[in-house]
Amino acid sequence: MGPTMLAVRFQHSVTPNALRSYLAEFLSTFFYVFAVVGSAMSSRKLMPDVSSNASSLVVVAVTNAFALSSAVYVAANISGGHVNPAVTFGMAVGGHISVPTALFYWVSQMLASVMASLLLKMTVVGQHVPTYTIAEEMTGFGASLMECILTFALVYTVYAAGDTRRGTLGAIGPLVIGFIAGANVLAAGPFSGGSMNPACAFGSAVTAGSFKNQAVYWVGPLIGAAAAGLVYDNVVFPSHAPEEVGV
Repeated sequence: MGPTMLAVRFQHSVTPNALRSYLAEFLSTFFYVFAVVGSAMSSRKLMPDVSSNASSLVVVAVTNAFALSSAVYVAANISGGHVNPAVTFGMAVGGHISVPTALFYWVSQMLASVMASLLLKMTVVGQHVPTYTIAEEMTGFGASLMECILTFALVYTVYAAGDTRRGTLGAIGPLVIGFIAGANVLAAGPFSGGSMNPACAFGSAVTAGSFKNQAVYWVGPLIGAAAAGLVYDNVVFPSHAPEEVGV
C-alpha cells in the first residue's frame, strides 16, 4: 500500500501541470534572488562602508518587499508562489503539497538561486557576491532562533494570505507577504542577515565558495516554517473549527 501510494504521488509530481509549477518556481526564485543579492551589491557600490550606513539596510529591506511581492504574485496561480524552500517545507508539513512535489520545488528553487548568484558574479566582475553572515555578538543558536522566528512570521503570513476561507485577497495577498519580509529584514538584518530563505543563502554561499554558518539559514527557517504551518492549520484556523454554543 505504501509503495503504491508513493508511486501515485510521484506520478502526480511529473504531470505537465506539475512541470509548469516547477518552472514557475524557478523563474520567480531567480528574479527574487537576483534582485535581493543585486541590491546588496548595489549598496556596496554606492556605500562602501555598508556596515555603518543604515540606508543600505533600508535598500535591502525595500528590495525584499518589492521583489518577494512580485515573485509571489506572478507564480501564485501556477505553483502557489513559494519562492522559498522554507515555505515549501511548511506547506508539506501542513499537508498542502506532497513530499515528492516539495522535493522538486526545492530543486527548482535551489537551482534558480545558484544561477541568479552566478549571473551576478559574471556580470559584476568588480564585486564579490555577498553572503549572509551573523553579527559578532550573535551565537549560532541565537541566529538560528532569530531566523526561526522571522520565518515563522513569514510562513504564517503566507498561510493567512493564501487561505481561501478568508475570501479572495487578489494582489493584496502577495503584497502583505512582501511587507512582512521587508519588516523582518529591517528588524534582524544587522544581526542574522534576515534571510528567511535557505535557497537565497545557499545560492550566494555556493557562488562565493563560503558555507560558514550555513546551518543557521536552514535549521532555523525550516523549524519556524513547520511550526507556522502546524499552528495556523491546527490551532488558530483549523479546517473544522468547533461551532460556538449559545450564540
